[in-house]
Amino acid sequence: MTLVEICLDDLDGVAAAERGGADRIELCSALSEGGITPSLGTVAAALRQVTSMGINVLVRQRGGDFVFSEAEVSAMVDDIVAVRGLPNPSGVPLGFVIGALRPDGTIDVAATARMREACGDAPVTFHKAFDQTPDLPASLDELIGLRVDRVLTSGGVATAADGAEKLAELVVRARGRVTILAGGGVRPANVAELVRRTGVPEVHLRASEARPSASRAAGGAATVYDSGFRMVTSSAVVSAVVAELERVAA
Repeated sequence: MTLVEICLDDLDGVAAAERGGADRIELCSALSEGGITPSLGTVAAALRQVTSMGINVLVRQRGGDFVFSEAEVSAMVDDIVAVRGLPNPSGVPLGFVIGALRPDGTIDVAATARMREACGDAPVTFHKAFDQTPDLPASLDELIGLRVDRVLTSGGVATAADGAEKLAELVVRARGRVTILAGGGVRPANVAELVRRTGVPEVHLRASEARPSASRAAGGAATVYDSGFRMVTSSAVVSAVVAELERVAA
């Protein structure tokens, strides 16, 4: 059956994803910025919660572009080393999500290789910076050479559904040497058709819902920080995606 990865930045969402039947999470901070590295405390808390689900930790020093300075790459390497040193009580699979580009949009092989080396034997995903590269097949070949385990992609366009044809081509080109992880607009209503059209073995989504703020303060300066709601991970959405994929696999 197709593996389900849930992208989240809410710590309570870790348990919600596991209850919903997710196989793995991508743990981030600040998804409103496209995701950055979560704190060590957040990763440690997630590792204490999970019992069987894998955790991939996003390593991205800041928001914005993916062209990183030497200092930023060094900081990301340090983050990887620090996360690898955390206790993992249940021994769940712990991996990393990394990526760096050159100013021309091609993969920064040197920076990616430094981060890949720091990951050791942990599984490594190259994140959606891949979709900004000018030649997806050539980029995929470079990442295979860097021993990356999977690539998160929507086929170079906004959504995986729109990029289905390219995703199918990437799956064929990968030939099992690297896993194509389809992400971008994946929903319960389209996940079965996406898998059928592309043959991707894994899907990635933000299974979110809006939840009212817990704060009783409203209006005035409070609105700068609290809009009145926040996005959290929905175990119901996770379950719906898993159920659709089980139906297809049956």
